Amino acid sequence: MNFQLVALAGVKFSEDAYSVTLPTAAGEITIYPDHEPLISVLIPGVVTIRKQKNDPDQLLEHFATYGGVLEVTHDGAKVLVDEADADEDINEQEAEKARKAAEDMLKNAKNQVELEHAQSLVDRHEVRLHVAQLRRRTHRRG
Repeated sequence: MNFQLVALAGVKFSEDAYSVTLPTAAGEITIYPDHEPLISVLIPGVVTIRKQKNDPDQLLEHFATYGGVLEVTHDGAKVLVDEADADEDINEQEAEKARKAAEDMLKNAKNQVELEHAQSLVDRHEVRLHVAQLRRRTHRRG
């Protein structure tokens, strides 16, 4: 199936894929070729793409996303997001440092706006860390 991951900065992925696993508001789902048409809201999490059916885990592509929309049609699937960070673009040490800074902001929030902003930053950097750790684990095995 054709799969596109489109962010505000441009197309992050546009190729054929065997399966795509995504974090939706209803839970994690995996779509395959010939999936029923679907529109769903995505939550912050990892989008994982398997290009070929027998690809080993170290060939999976992971993207950190922070919410968006999924549309599955008979022609393929498209995800629209504000941002998508590919696993190779994430520095694990920098993401860990940023998460700790966001947690400090959360602890020191003085109002609801600061609290919500800090929580969204914590969530964002936790997703980035998860993607970096997935890359590290799969490349160690490969």
